[in-house]
Amino acid sequence: MAGQFTELVNDLGYSKTFYPHSKVTTYLNGLASRIYLGIYLNKKEETSRIVRFWKTELPTVVRRYHKEILYSFIIFVLFALMAAFSAAHDETFVRGVLGDQYVDMTEDNIAKGDPFGVYKSDDQLSMFLRIATNNIQVSFLIFIAGFILSIGTLWQLFQNGVMVGAFQYYFFAKGLGLKSVLVIWIHGTLEISSIIIAGAAGLVLGNSILFPGTHRRLASLKRGGKDGVKLMIGLVPIFIMAAFLEGFITRYSRMPVWLSVSILAASLFFVIWYFVVYPIQLEKKRRTVS
Repeated sequence: MAGQFTELVNDLGYSKTFYPHSKVTTYLNGLASRIYLGIYLNKKEETSRIVRFWKTELPTVVRRYHKEILYSFIIFVLFALMAAFSAAHDETFVRGVLGDQYVDMTEDNIAKGDPFGVYKSDDQLSMFLRIATNNIQVSFLIFIAGFILSIGTLWQLFQNGVMVGAFQYYFFAKGLGLKSVLVIWIHGTLEISSIIIAGAAGLVLGNSILFPGTHRRLASLKRGGKDGVKLMIGLVPIFIMAAFLEGFITRYSRMPVWLSVSILAASLFFVIWYFVVYPIQLEKKRRTVS
């Protein structure tokens, strides 16, 4: 069938060139279409669509935009450091960022000997659902803000970076820096990493409008939007996992240090491996094969 298809396509090309309006051309085109469907319609895939997405498609997109991910990371860290510096020189800065209610509640928890009591303020399931929904909303807002020529995404990274910087400095100023890292970053590693990658997706979207290259601006936007959506879909399970850790695990603030470090290290290893190392390995493997 494949051999016949090749010969038929040659005939069809000849017919379209010299007899474009002939009924023979229409007939040959119909034959070619039916044989094509017969060959490819029921073609078996090596893996399912979902497995292929996570195994090759998403890592390929990630590798294509490693530069945007790096920019997003640098921008976020700079804003966080700026917030920490501001908090160190202005006592009112933390309250201005986090709000009086949150700071007063945390001060009260510290006085009670349970500085991370906020993570025990609600039942586990309700907390998980609320945090997962909020995380997904925040990440997609960062992405969609890229439509404003990347400026909206930069503003969202600024807001989140400042919040994280002020929040983390507050605990260091109270002498709870190491403890806060061991507790808060159990879920924060995945959560903040996902926010940074969502920022990269927003930059991809915005830059596709600003810098279309050799493509038409609309075509560039379609490509940037498609790749950005793929990045965001890839982040949804990670946000859900971060919400699970925050709702069910972080509340055990007195867990053994080795357990806390293990969870934190496993999360960090996954992020670095899947979003940095594996895409590079996949690209090198493809180059070797080709």
